[in-house]
Amino acid sequence: MSFHPLMVYDPSKFQQSERSTVDEGPAFALTPERRAQLDEILTKYPPDRKRSAVLAALYLVQEQQGYLTGNAMRHIAPLLDLTPAEVEDVATYYVMFYKEKVGKYVLQVCRTLSCALNGAELVTEALSEQLGIAVGETDPSGMFTLLEFECLGACDRAPVVMVNNELWHEHASPESCGRLVDDLKARGEAALSGCHLEVEK
Repeated sequence: MSFHPLMVYDPSKFQQSERSTVDEGPAFALTPERRAQLDEILTKYPPDRKRSAVLAALYLVQEQQGYLTGNAMRHIAPLLDLTPAEVEDVATYYVMFYKEKVGKYVLQVCRTLSCALNGAELVTEALSEQLGIAVGETDPSGMFTLLEFECLGACDRAPVVMVNNELWHEHASPESCGRLVDDLKARGEAALSGCHLEVEK
């Protein structure tokens, strides 16, 4: 008799990775303005430490293209003395980088403990119903993408919805988020409550 669970060996599933590669996307090159920005950033690092600027470079790509593609990562790799695989490892590790096309407004609902206890799941459901999409999808108009996110560090203002990796909507509720979608369509970023730390400055 053993207390260990029975491990079923299935050769068809042995060492199969569920990882998929990032879409190749269209041909890509940084614009002259963004290349100048990257060159300026690189001056902050010793010449043999250019790889340290990989996050900044990926943000520049995402600002320009809206999301990251295989061609974009191959473009910046030699600029930082990295291989494309090393750039992709960083890009796929961090959740703030989009690996497929997203909407104009990416609604990221925090689902960690404080937000969950204060109704984040209901907020997500309200947004999903209002937009007619599931988590991870973009609405047919291309205006909204709905995602769930890990802790945003604003537990005292839970639930929190982050928009486009930097804008905030605090004390969210199913009712307020039902209105939020319409308000974003009508008023853009002005519809968001903002981060109270920023507002109180």
